[in-house]
Amino acid sequence: MAKLGRFFADPGGSFFLFGPRGTGKSTWLGQNLAGGLHVDLLAPEVHRSLLARPERLRELLAANPGTEVVLIDEVQRVPSLLDVVHQQLEARAGDLRFVMTGSSSRKLKHAGVNLLAGRATLRSLHPFMAAELDQAFELERALEYGLLPLVSQAVDPRATRDAYLALYVREEVQAEGLVRDLGAFSRFLEAVSMAHGSVLNISAVARDCSVSRKTVEGYLSIVEDLLLSFRVPVFTRSAKRRTVVHPKFYFFDVGVYRAARPQGPLDSADEISGAALEGLVAQHLRAWVEYSNAGASLYYWRTPSGSEVDFVVYGGEVFYAVEVKNTRRPRSRDTAALRTFKRDYPEARVALVYRGEERSMVGGVLCLPVDEFLRGLRPGHQILDG
Repeated sequence: MAKLGRFFADPGGSFFLFGPRGTGKSTWLGQNLAGGLHVDLLAPEVHRSLLARPERLRELLAANPGTEVVLIDEVQRVPSLLDVVHQQLEARAGDLRFVMTGSSSRKLKHAGVNLLAGRATLRSLHPFMAAELDQAFELERALEYGLLPLVSQAVDPRATRDAYLALYVREEVQAEGLVRDLGAFSRFLEAVSMAHGSVLNISAVARDCSVSRKTVEGYLSIVEDLLLSFRVPVFTRSAKRRTVVHPKFYFFDVGVYRAARPQGPLDSADEISGAALEGLVAQHLRAWVEYSNAGASLYYWRTPSGSEVDFVVYGGEVFYAVEVKNTRRPRSRDTAALRTFKRDYPEARVALVYRGEERSMVGGVLCLPVDEFLRGLRPGHQILDG
């Protein structure tokens, strides 16, 4: 496959680049910061050496006196390296930068390690956006396999997708001893997949996988620290009516959701495809928010009576509300929640995205084909045109 441009831009200076495995962090570094001193902590001998003596990083720099950029892959594998990085940044301020990738924040967060006291910014790399793939983007394929570069560029995307979670369980969860009962954790992944795109009911998940609520809370912490999932909070800004308080849960990529979600005769195909469609929009909006760096955040809106808007993007100069419907033909009732939201927040620009092929106005609300909507999402540009 030809080289694909990514919307992630070098922020300058030293920075952490976080993202799940397979999002293309190493590829981006190779294409944009080639020539720097590369420290790959996935290489067993490099990992062992620096784990035993982190100060060897200083020796590497001394042996390469012209180095201007140091690339450290999977920095969470040796958290103590950050003390050495901090010391080098102070000693060589202005003429040395560090770019550090990570596929897990767990060790860094739970060890309370040095995050360089603000000397390095935090950035994220997401799965492909439709506009990055351009003509190579296929909606149905994305809904089935997701947009993780590792999967979408594989010879056998289905096999690679299905093996992805097993890889994480084996190399991250099992190898690091994060859980005692891998069977219970695997059941948890299946159970929580049912909540993808829904308000998370921790007690229900605990019942489904036959573990305690506290255990499920711990498992959720693990998958979030491994960057495999995220939660979307409720929008409450200047609320004119009471809203619910619990966040919604999503896997970071729709392909990972499809791999985790059990399917059988009793599982509704429409329910699974609807959650997949909502998740695909969620991951695009999340990437747009972070890449745009416009001070906005992603929310959803729901009242106790059940009126819900799937996504609200708010902050800075940004205010959008987007509803997702897995339908070929939107009806007036499909836009009812958006109309309610618009009455409460007339400043917002609202739209419904759906599985059809034509733009239309339903109940005074713009309805867009989801393919068109996703292809039009470009960081730094408006979410809705016109």
